[in-house]
Amino acid sequence: MDPLVLSRLQFAVTTVYHFFFVPLTLGLVILVAVMETLYVRSGNAQYKRMTQFWGKLFLINFAMGIVTGLVQEFQFGMNWSNFARFVGDIFGAVLAIETLLAFFLESTFLGIWFFGWEKLSKRVHLATIWLVVIGSQFSAFLILVANSFMQQPTAFVIRNGRAEMTDFLTLVMNEHVIYQYSHVFFSGLTTAAFFMLGISAYHLRKNWNDDFFRRSFQIGLYCALIASPMSVATGHAQGVHKLFTQPMKMAAAEALWETESPASFSLVSIIDEKNQRDVFSIRLPGMLSWLYFFKAEGEVPGIKELQQQYVKQYGAGNYVPPVNLTYWSFRLMVGAGFAMVGLAILGWLLPRTKKLARFLPLFLLILTPAIFLPYLANSTGWLVTEMGRQPWIVYGVLKTESGVSPIVTGEAVLISLVLFTLVYGALMVVDIYLLAKYARHAPEETKVGAY
Repeated sequence: MDPLVLSRLQFAVTTVYHFFFVPLTLGLVILVAVMETLYVRSGNAQYKRMTQFWGKLFLINFAMGIVTGLVQEFQFGMNWSNFARFVGDIFGAVLAIETLLAFFLESTFLGIWFFGWEKLSKRVHLATIWLVVIGSQFSAFLILVANSFMQQPTAFVIRNGRAEMTDFLTLVMNEHVIYQYSHVFFSGLTTAAFFMLGISAYHLRKNWNDDFFRRSFQIGLYCALIASPMSVATGHAQGVHKLFTQPMKMAAAEALWETESPASFSLVSIIDEKNQRDVFSIRLPGMLSWLYFFKAEGEVPGIKELQQQYVKQYGAGNYVPPVNLTYWSFRLMVGAGFAMVGLAILGWLLPRTKKLARFLPLFLLILTPAIFLPYLANSTGWLVTEMGRQPWIVYGVLKTESGVSPIVTGEAVLISLVLFTLVYGALMVVDIYLLAKYARHAPEETKVGAY
């Protein structure tokens, strides 16, 4: 019944549910805009049908993202009032711009796009979907500005127990934002690519000669070939950056208990977190230094040394995040990422290699459940980002235990936690049902503007 534990669990549940929808929204809207661009430039009605089919699936996902995202704002005031008070001067400006400018731009022009078929000229209608793209990306960027302040605080001073912004431009140009946004951008495209590939593969298994889904498959494949390696590359760049800004997070992600130079990379470790040791471990000597410094030498600080360092710097306390959760979440994220890169390369090779072409039916069968790979990577990636930062809610400045509301009771949080989990679970079932229902329909049954 600890309000802190329950509030953290509640925020984790609602955030993971919400982020389940966000990457697909960010990526699929770009591909829908690309398809409509191809239609306007070529006049080929097939691209219009593709825009309408994938546009409807985008709208379903977008609606669910909005519903689940609304709760996030209320939790700041209800469960995390001390945190909201501390960062209000900074978050207030950023989130106000996100709501009043970015989200309104996105939602307004999405409505015009939805109802504007056959009412607007082709080029004006095309402009509306690209404005939705701009609005959605701007919205994501501003939210990540706020999150990056929690990861790497900058452009602030503390007055009267509150963080006050000193320079808006410096806040927006926080170097952590660049790494984080680029990774989220390519992760969104990867999610959309595998979403298209999986649904297209489902239809192509029934009719290989279906031109509609062959074209959709090609667009998804080209996107996956570019986005999935870039998602891995930007994720790695973000990890290298965090080695210097949040070394404890990266030490936990590798279960690196002792400082090493050169540092070994853990392929798999069975961790005794209580006694801070490995029960069993397979490590590649020097590989972690290669990954971080691109050379065979380079010191990577370990958990025990960092704990001692933080005690001297911040005072007594436990500064070690949940190692098992961080370690395995990191490996699931990386494993899913490389699996998607491999599938994208296979998708390009199979039709072009006679010996491998016979495996194409099996490959198409695999691609449909592979839709869930980016969701696994996205969810575990956020667990690493947020849980690996513990015990800080604002890194190095405010601890999580200091951010919880002082008057909230464990009973109240437990009731709302149960209700949110049940409601969000129902919404997830509805979303998957609707996406599956309309994804199985033939394109002729799906018309935007006449829906």
